Amino acid sequence: MGDPQGINNDRRLDVLSLYPKDMNIYGDSGNVLTVTRRIECYGYQPVVHSYNQGDAWPNHIDIVLGGGGQDSGQRKIQDDFMARSDQLHALVEAGTPMLVVCGLYQLFGKYFETIDGYRIPGIGIFDAITVGRKKRLIGNIVEDSSDFGTIVGYENHSGQTFLREGTEPLASVKQGEGNNLDDSTEGARVNNVIGTYLHGSLLPKNPEISDFLIRRAAELRYGAFEPVITPESGANIERLDRFANRARKVAESRPR
Repeated sequence: MGDPQGINNDRRLDVLSLYPKDMNIYGDSGNVLTVTRRIECYGYQPVVHSYNQGDAWPNHIDIVLGGGGQDSGQRKIQDDFMARSDQLHALVEAGTPMLVVCGLYQLFGKYFETIDGYRIPGIGIFDAITVGRKKRLIGNIVEDSSDFGTIVGYENHSGQTFLREGTEPLASVKQGEGNNLDDSTEGARVNNVIGTYLHGSLLPKNPEISDFLIRRAAELRYGAFEPVITPESGANIERLDRFANRARKVAESRPR
């Protein structure tokens, strides 16, 4: 999606969708849709940039969203992804909020070693490694986060991620597996970057995380998060949150 005409640059937020052609296997584009809808509800104007390998890099980025993919998808993007490492690190250091799911979560770590022994290098934003295992971790997952409360979603991965000492997890697992079969952690956090295995999509069922990304983006670009909520947009927020709560209750009650 390019820059639409008539955008008010005083209320603009630029959202980067990272490799949507190859890293969007479990509906992770729903995260982009959710963020843009909530940005609009708060009176800002979203501009979505879809970046695939070989595309021009956007001039400005306020939020980065990336999804999951098969091992073949990760191999396909690896050279281009490594070429963008410095730009992504610079965004992280500047405080840009990001959400990366499953495959891109793995590649935001040090490396992902597939089950056949092929090692795909990561860009090292998270001090973590991922190793492919025969047992697939799949099913509904519920976890507790100190920042976001109860988080619900759906995991589906054979790679097991291990956080190095000093790397903070996103949450602790109540139901499901999470990063691996050993330590009941799930995801990772550094600066304003969230890595997670939760598909589903994650953000439609967890509006607190969407609002965290939007708030941080507005604060970084404009110095403050100042929502302009009309009766119509306020009703839309209430509707989105009501559906989210219903989806959360269903997800929490369903078996693995």
